[in-house]
Amino acid sequence: MSEAPGMPVIHPAYEILARAGAQAGVPTAGAELIRDGVNVLYHLPGGIVARIGPAGSYDTAAHLLRISRWLATTDVPAVRVLNGVPQPTMVGNRPVTWWIRLPDHRHASPAELGATLRRIHALTAPDWPPLPPLDPFNGLDEAIATATTITDRDRTWLTNLQAGLRREYAELRSELSRHVIHGDAWQGNLAVPEDGTPVLLDLDHVGLGPREWDLIPLAVDHTDFARITPAQYDAFVNAYGGYDVTTWPGYRTLATTTELRWTAFILGKANTDPHAANEANHRLACLQGDIKRPWQWTPF
Repeated sequence: MSEAPGMPVIHPAYEILARAGAQAGVPTAGAELIRDGVNVLYHLPGGIVARIGPAGSYDTAAHLLRISRWLATTDVPAVRVLNGVPQPTMVGNRPVTWWIRLPDHRHASPAELGATLRRIHALTAPDWPPLPPLDPFNGLDEAIATATTITDRDRTWLTNLQAGLRREYAELRSELSRHVIHGDAWQGNLAVPEDGTPVLLDLDHVGLGPREWDLIPLAVDHTDFARITPAQYDAFVNAYGGYDVTTWPGYRTLATTTELRWTAFILGKANTDPHAANEANHRLACLQGDIKRPWQWTPF
């Protein structure tokens, strides 16, 4: 049934938010939607952010809370959990977590990201919470197999690409040291308020793995997309301590793996979004060498 003219459209997740707020004793009147994705985020009165996870993601939500509380004991500032309320608050099989809202902020500069990653990688892994090992290929099989907007030929090509990257990574892995890593390190996941102290966001993928995995996203922004200038990339490298991951022999393996993951993400959206389908085809053409670098990929 369509909405009557003039009636406000209520987001489907708002009912979950309202029920969770009633359980946890958190007022939700006046909530403002700020992100509608796999996770749905709302700004609430009183400086609170609510994050509604997808169905069946209790373990992910619980891990996120543990990571935030652990980082609060380190010298790496991160988004903070709201204390004194049930965490996570469950509505059916969907977890709702509650966070302290950041003040107005901007994305980090490359140098700020480099300095923060250096501090993260220097952390000693805790006994608790356990940090999961990195699997760069997690979810790719399903994303490729369930894509409905690509040809069987392209599906086979992606499957073979992934298999080759897996073999290359297996050969590299024994030579790589393991560090605490963020797992999704880009400038937008490091918020910088007016006081200038960067705050780490999106802690879902914090785990153990090679430090190179965290350095790759900004490096490919430079080498493959020209989104940052040579001077900005040099500032990133210098802030990190002088290690330029683009000179590492395994760079192209992890760079292509990262770009394959970015393409697989769009493949999932392409099943229901024509704009995403066009973007997925464009990214596939780039990976297949039909379009020369630097590439232009539309963010989703």
